[in-house]
Amino acid sequence: MDGARFRQALAAHASGVVVITAQVGAALVGLTVTSFTSVSLAPPLVSFYADRASTTGPSLKLADYFAVNILADGQTDLAAIFARKGIDRFANCPGWRMGAYGAPLLDGTSAHLICHRHSVADIGDHTLVVGQVVETGTTGGNPLLYHRASFGSFVPHSRGSE
Repeated sequence: MDGARFRQALAAHASGVVVITAQVGAALVGLTVTSFTSVSLAPPLVSFYADRASTTGPSLKLADYFAVNILADGQTDLAAIFARKGIDRFANCPGWRMGAYGAPLLDGTSAHLICHRHSVADIGDHTLVVGQVVETGTTGGNPLLYHRASFGSFVPHSRGSE
C-alpha cells in the first residue's frame, strides 16, 4: 500500500480533537490526538493511539490516570500547543487545573473524561491506550473537528419536519 494514498484516504475522515493529559511522576505531559474513540459503555471504556516515535506517547502509557480533554470549536490554538514539539506545553497553555486522580484538566473544553489505565498494546507504529472512565464533566458547546489537515466546526443539518 502506498503511504501517501493511505494518508489521503484517512484525511477524508473527520474526527474530533482531544488533548490527552497526565501527570507521570513529577512531569506533566499532554498530546493532541484525533484517534480517540469510545470502546464500551459497560464498563465505560475509551481509547486513543499515540505514535511510538513521539516523546510524549511513551509517558502517557505509563500514567495510572489520564484526562481526555474534548476541545471546543474555538480551541485550535490549544490543539496546536499540545501538538507542537520541543516546548513546555503546560507553560504555554492558557489555563488548566489539576483534576481528580492527578489528571490535568484544560480550561474551556467541551467536556473531559478522567480515566484509569485499563490496558496498553503496541500496534504497528502506535501504542493503543484504553482507559476506564472514572469521572466526567461537560460544559457544552460545539466540538473542534479535524478534517483534511485543517481544524473546523460542526454545523448540524436541519432536521426538517418529522
